[in-house]
Amino acid sequence: MSDAIDNPLDDPTADPFEIAAEAADDIARLTGVDRHDIALTLGSGWGRAAEIIGQTTATIPATEVTGFSSPALEGHVGSLRSILTPKGRRVLAIGARTHYYEGHGVRRVVHSVRTAAAAGAKVMVLTNGAGGIKTTWKPGQPVLISDHINLTGDSPLEGATFIDLTDLYSLRLRDLARTIDPTLDEGVYCQFRGPQYETPAEVRMAKTIGGHIVGMSTALEAIAARQAGMEILGFTLVTNMAAGIQTTPLSHQEVIDAGREAEPVIASLLARVIGAL
Repeated sequence: MSDAIDNPLDDPTADPFEIAAEAADDIARLTGVDRHDIALTLGSGWGRAAEIIGQTTATIPATEVTGFSSPALEGHVGSLRSILTPKGRRVLAIGARTHYYEGHGVRRVVHSVRTAAAAGAKVMVLTNGAGGIKTTWKPGQPVLISDHINLTGDSPLEGATFIDLTDLYSLRLRDLARTIDPTLDEGVYCQFRGPQYETPAEVRMAKTIGGHIVGMSTALEAIAARQAGMEILGFTLVTNMAAGIQTTPLSHQEVIDAGREAEPVIASLLARVIGAL
């Protein structure tokens, strides 16, 4: 369904889970694959991983799937891929992410995750490019997400829906990732609303409350994935150091450039982790 016409998720009376089920049916029809085992959201800098995870058997424009939109951000490919790994696992690679700052509402932000769950995926791998706070980190470094702080003031959960987030980012999957790369560090991700970059004072606040990474995605998606019963692995590519730590101005071009430079390394890492699942 084209985003330019009407998105069913914009109807407040619609059931977002029914729309996700329709989207999963679209994916099954368009890819010829009834169920997927693993879902992977490709954030800034991570796109090349889809090319080396395994054999891509189908690529479809996201706008042909119910409820999906064209990506508004450069660096996101705007398509969905069905990939067959060497071990025979099916991966749904999502290159169309709706960011909260686009103003479409949280239902559309988490629609890809709910669709992945409806398509059968039990593991949700969420990736992003974001600003690092730890001074031992450098741009181009991948880190694991151990926990998050949701600073959007919003939630994908509606009504009296109480979900335990104690172990939201799977320790089992983080340990598995470290068997692939023992040097992987981890940190707490803070999702801000965006689209403006964080001020130095906001970065100091994030650090004070326990944050190590600042960005504009992932936390809301992780909550929805937990609600859907999925096991979650989170990866951040440190594309720059956060404001006040980095002395030069922040820009989206910097994010794109850092992602391109790091792409061969992080794509290989992600492909090996997916291959071990």
